[in-house]
Amino acid sequence: MNPNENKSNSRRQFLKATGGVAALSALGGVKAPLVHAAGSEEIHVGLVGCGGRGSGAAMNALSTSKTGPIKLVAMADAFKDRLDSSYNGLSQAGGKAVDVSEDRRFVGFDGYKQVMDALKPGDVVILTTPPAFRWVQFQYAIDKGLNVFMEKPVTVDGPTSKRMLKLGEAAKAKDLKVGVGLMSRHARGLQELHQRVRGGELGEILLMRGYRMHGPVATFQSTPKPANMTDLEFQIRRFHSFLWASGGAFNDFYIHIIDHLSWMKDAWPVKAQGLGGRHFRHTAEGVPFVDQNFDAYSVEYTYADGTKMFFDGRCQEGTHGIFSSYIHGTKGSAIASRSGDCGMPSAIYKSQNMTPANLTWTAKDNTNAHQNEWDDLIDAIRKDKPFNEVKYGVEASLVSSMGRMAAHTGQEITFDEILNGEHEFAPGLDKLKSDSPAPLQADAKGFYPVPQPGLKGKREY
Repeated sequence: MNPNENKSNSRRQFLKATGGVAALSALGGVKAPLVHAAGSEEIHVGLVGCGGRGSGAAMNALSTSKTGPIKLVAMADAFKDRLDSSYNGLSQAGGKAVDVSEDRRFVGFDGYKQVMDALKPGDVVILTTPPAFRWVQFQYAIDKGLNVFMEKPVTVDGPTSKRMLKLGEAAKAKDLKVGVGLMSRHARGLQELHQRVRGGELGEILLMRGYRMHGPVATFQSTPKPANMTDLEFQIRRFHSFLWASGGAFNDFYIHIIDHLSWMKDAWPVKAQGLGGRHFRHTAEGVPFVDQNFDAYSVEYTYADGTKMFFDGRCQEGTHGIFSSYIHGTKGSAIASRSGDCGMPSAIYKSQNMTPANLTWTAKDNTNAHQNEWDDLIDAIRKDKPFNEVKYGVEASLVSSMGRMAAHTGQEITFDEILNGEHEFAPGLDKLKSDSPAPLQADAKGFYPVPQPGLKGKREY
């Protein structure tokens, strides 16, 4: 198969770093109208980014109709084929709840503006384009007074993280509700496990472990760009392959487990060191891979109290698959995610041997975490409850970037270093057009720069 098929800063430092966020002074303290707070008015939803996760998020939004009427009314994607495919699937599955006439289906890099212009203040926009564009689109959503659901990760580097933190505060000042797609925090079994860990059932946490190891998925690997496609289109369509667009496989694939284990500890790691490598550089037929990902990663995260979290990630065919997470404490151990990003049931054991004889608690709730996060967001909109997940969404993205950068550079990277780093992978994305040069340029043979630990200092390439 061809993998290319369409399948504690000072305030001055902080303001300087985020000074590129335009027009925020006009937003401060101006709250959005509570048009849906009564709980009966129809909420309109717009979708920006019509890939699989965007389409799934839209269906989750429509499935919350038990809390009041919801309708999808506008959609946009950079590419027409993706918009058409998403619209066809959603219109079949969503029925009358999908009311997106042709004049409200927008193609192009400014489509996000057209979607939001089609909504009224207090409606909801779904932002599921590659995360590089998140700050650009979130800024416009705040300006329009829209509630937001955004997919993870929300940033890929330090400068965009500072920008997003400031935007999160601007959204909060307008009383906008913002959900971030870290659905583990809405998995009811993990919520109960978190309370039990906080209550001391595991004692003091000594160690946490997470794994996501399986074959190549999504756009993890890419062979050379087709001749009939621009570099920009290629890199956006294959966004998991490129660090500027997604933070690569490490950020996009591994953030859920990194996030929910840190949540269990109620802390973020302060530093990371790691390793990884590219073991396979060609397809079986000899076609070279040109993406920027390592095939395997192993990262040791350290918390302020010295506790360690180990995370291993791998995308290799024919290898042993593990996709789960674990907590070890002085009084026992726990399975956080049994299988997948937040697979139930979570469980607690009275020893380090996770055997049935040592089992003391098992989560009973098995509701869909993706749906739960939408139910919680819409409930907050209807009842005007505080709901803003931007800060921990940014911090989870930063911690993922910290681990990625540690592996890619072969250096120890601290949280402060990744937050305060000056390297922005793709500056100027608010001005990007379809004919703009791609943020990453290939060499004469079509190869893109790849991380080379030890050779670039603390730059990833």
